[in-house]
Amino acid sequence: MSESTTFITVAIGALLFLSAFFSGSETALTAASRPRMHELEKQGDRRARVVNRLRRQQESLIGGILLGNNFVNILASALATSLLVGWFGDAGVAYATLAMTGLILVFAEVLPKTYAIRNPDRLALGAAPILRPVIGILSPITAAVTRIVLVLLSVVGAAQRGGLSKAAREQELRGTIALHAGVAQEGVMLRSILDLAEVEVAAVMTHRKAVQLIDADASRAEMMEILLSSPFTRLPMFKETEDNIVGVLHAKDVLRALRRVENDVEKLDFLKLASLPWFIPESTNLADQLQAFRRRREHFSIVVDEYGALMGVVTLEDILEEIVGDITDEHDTPVAGVRPQGDGSYIVNGTVTIRDLDRQFGWELPDEEATTIAGLVLHEARLIPDVGQSFAFHGFRFDILRRQGNQITLLRITPRPTDAVDNAAEKTN
Repeated sequence: MSESTTFITVAIGALLFLSAFFSGSETALTAASRPRMHELEKQGDRRARVVNRLRRQQESLIGGILLGNNFVNILASALATSLLVGWFGDAGVAYATLAMTGLILVFAEVLPKTYAIRNPDRLALGAAPILRPVIGILSPITAAVTRIVLVLLSVVGAAQRGGLSKAAREQELRGTIALHAGVAQEGVMLRSILDLAEVEVAAVMTHRKAVQLIDADASRAEMMEILLSSPFTRLPMFKETEDNIVGVLHAKDVLRALRRVENDVEKLDFLKLASLPWFIPESTNLADQLQAFRRRREHFSIVVDEYGALMGVVTLEDILEEIVGDITDEHDTPVAGVRPQGDGSYIVNGTVTIRDLDRQFGWELPDEEATTIAGLVLHEARLIPDVGQSFAFHGFRFDILRRQGNQITLLRITPRPTDAVDNAAEKTN
């Protein structure tokens, strides 16, 4: 083998190696984990900083890699063609085409890209410092190519698009969380955080019928009895009507005041001890309310409707439970108003919220159109049912057990499809 043949063969091998480097680097820099590179840069990793810098210059990066990759592939093919034409004449063109296609496909494309897909972070960190000066040298050529491409795109009417919208970035984040579903509980919590802006306080508040109130005109002994017997530390005070909330009484404030007056309840002025109520509209979303709680350094707010009528109360704990799940203590009862039955059904008060049932029992009842389980039945039935009527929807059977006026106060829920009951109301004997 002559020296020229040896030189050309070695050059072809070196060019194939460079092609493999460009191909693998492109795949690695595209597939490398953005969160991990960001975290490594924060920790002071210089290679990660180079990776992030190159990715921010995406057009220059892709243009430089493609330019270098195509250059070495074409040069390697030209050298192979000249070598084989010298050996086989005109037939050498066909031989060179077949040989270089196989070599480039296997060793310069599939092999490095497969490795890069399996080890994207490692290869990206190793390749970025080498690519950075190469991209810098080729930048004038890639800039010219980019301008030509933009002109061609404008000619064919392809509008230049910016980065991802806020909705698209949120969707990307949700997809990332779903991909890492191995940490199930953490994934649920992260998705719940993203959902806070879509949930209104009316969906998680304690409804007014379940709120324990103190009448400001009651005797001091009665107020103290209510306060001591209540599982809650904060109780709203009303005057004349329950919609007229005049303050929020905190148990700790009362106990401190009681010690100052040597346990003489009759010397206490409960109204002066109460803090001013904080009213919020029922349409406030949980993300905004969470920020408001932090900003005001308060944990308790009164929810009112558009007419100012009391709807319920919402606390910081209610919002945190939307993220981490139920937080119970020795005073809590799991989903108050729900009594499991031996046959697998549940006796449920009409005021129990759908979200509490879904969270406690893993159900998937919709809460878009109604907050309470009674509201869901009314929405689906499209009528005010009588006691004894039954309905079946969303894979559950609902039997009306008690009604007070136009309000469903008690019903039985059987969590299984019942073919015998149609979606329309059906009288049962």
